[in-house]
Amino acid sequence: MARIEKKKDVVIVGLGWTGAIAGIELAAEGLEIVALERGRDQSTVPEFKYPNQIDELTYGVRLKNMQHPSQQTVTIRRTETETALPYRSMGSFLPANGVGGAGVHWNGLLWRPQPEEIQLFSYVKAKWGESIIPEGMNLMDYPVTYDELEPFFTQFDLVAGISGKAGNLKGKIQEGGNPFEGWRSQDYPMPPMPPTFDSTKFEAACKSMGYHPFPAPAGIASTAYVNPYGMQMAPCNFCGFCERYGCYQYSKSSPQTAILDALKRKPNFTYRTHAEVLRVESSSDGKTATGVTYFDATNQEEVFQPADLVILSSFQLNNVHLLLVSGIGKPYDPATNEGVTGKNYAYQMNGGVNMFFKDANFNPFIGHGSNGICIDDFSVNQNDFGKLGFIGGAYWRSGTFNGQPIRSMILPTDTPTWGAGWKKSIKEWYGRTMSIGSHGSHMSYRANHLDLDPTYKDPHGRPLMRMTFNWQENDLKMNQYMKLKAGEVGRAMKPDMMRLGFKDIGAQYDVRPYQTTHNTGGHIMSDSPLEGVVNRYCQAWDKHNVFVMGAGNFVQNTQYNPTGMVGGLAFWTVNAIRTLYLRNPRPLV
Repeated sequence: MARIEKKKDVVIVGLGWTGAIAGIELAAEGLEIVALERGRDQSTVPEFKYPNQIDELTYGVRLKNMQHPSQQTVTIRRTETETALPYRSMGSFLPANGVGGAGVHWNGLLWRPQPEEIQLFSYVKAKWGESIIPEGMNLMDYPVTYDELEPFFTQFDLVAGISGKAGNLKGKIQEGGNPFEGWRSQDYPMPPMPPTFDSTKFEAACKSMGYHPFPAPAGIASTAYVNPYGMQMAPCNFCGFCERYGCYQYSKSSPQTAILDALKRKPNFTYRTHAEVLRVESSSDGKTATGVTYFDATNQEEVFQPADLVILSSFQLNNVHLLLVSGIGKPYDPATNEGVTGKNYAYQMNGGVNMFFKDANFNPFIGHGSNGICIDDFSVNQNDFGKLGFIGGAYWRSGTFNGQPIRSMILPTDTPTWGAGWKKSIKEWYGRTMSIGSHGSHMSYRANHLDLDPTYKDPHGRPLMRMTFNWQENDLKMNQYMKLKAGEVGRAMKPDMMRLGFKDIGAQYDVRPYQTTHNTGGHIMSDSPLEGVVNRYCQAWDKHNVFVMGAGNFVQNTQYNPTGMVGGLAFWTVNAIRTLYLRNPRPLV
């Protein structure tokens, strides 16, 4: 028998970006709220304090801030014919663990999608016709438009504290910004971060080739800043410890820096750590949720937390797993293309150019996770899909992110992996390399999906979630196009040596090297319960008092880092709860 807690108005599962947003916005309505977080409590002080946090071995290599496979993992296979095996050593993606979620260890890049990406199926159909869509690609529109989301993207910019330069302000193109972005109702709350030497070198090359460089939008404070919740940020000192680390000086946008201390002061909000939610419980008629059952790791017991409203705001993979084990939404079957939960899993398609300059010194220890100059000249709304033979696009970025010697030492390909030759190469090339990164979109396919594994179980006896995923030709073609174009820019910069790192046609997904933690889909938004798990307000189609937040809502992945879209959708969702649902709880569409 599970212990039963006192009923709450709202239970929030996971206390990262979306859980914090839901908590602070709904606390303003006077609701009694409890958030349940599987991991430890974390604050800037003491958990991220200097110098403890800038320990590359502990946090960059041994991944102390991440989810450990013994807590929760997935099984992975590339095709239906393979046997899925557990993801036992963290490689390709790194889910977080603890208060703040992935907002603790992210690099701070904050983009909003192009309007064309929000309505991608309609955009492709209108310009080229449906015949160019490859067989097996589940290309979709979101059931919401860019214009509807724009105020909520802006709200997240203001709350998170973003540094940047608008390129399209109320429909007018702005010099020095991104001319290919969607319109903005106002500029970024802070000016852009200053560039480093490598990014200015890239900027000059791009301008000489007729491209349109602009500073990367950064969840990194360029000045002192106070957000709408009264939370303060301090300007970044370019220490180079962003991605995989908590920020020790309140400079990186995170739930800790932007929301949590304000939220914790609310008398109607509480949170519990080491509380892993096992399932969403349903009413006898199955039409609503009655609360959640979680495992209290401190007291080693199951606890039932009753609530009128359930908000799932854990990491995308964990949200989808929870939906599957709770029976919310019909599980997706790729053979028939029917069902919804687990549908449209997508990832990211990246590549890069490394350049070596004997006479340059780039000081790689000076940087931050969102540093750099970008171009969007090969983005979704700039590519001729009909002529190029693929659907998608990528932005490029060049800048110094860190000079951490264990995992960020760029050396020529013929360098030995240890010994005197390795040391000699480090002496010759450390500080004399720079890179161009291509960060590309990834479409959704019938073949790529998530379901429950028939063999492996987690420590609580639940089936592990199984990921069936492989690269498809469309996205590999896009990546090869980026290789061609990025190589041209690299050669124009006249390096002494150059190395291209892009996936070739026919490449198979390899789970071992880190790629991104941009896992998307699985509980996608839709106009119909036959197409997705949640409606346009991220409300579960089959349980109207369950709302599901995060990148699992993406119908396919954009060319950008997902956090801006995740945050904008979170504010869109809580606005719908506040203005439409609370006054009359019901299905909103």
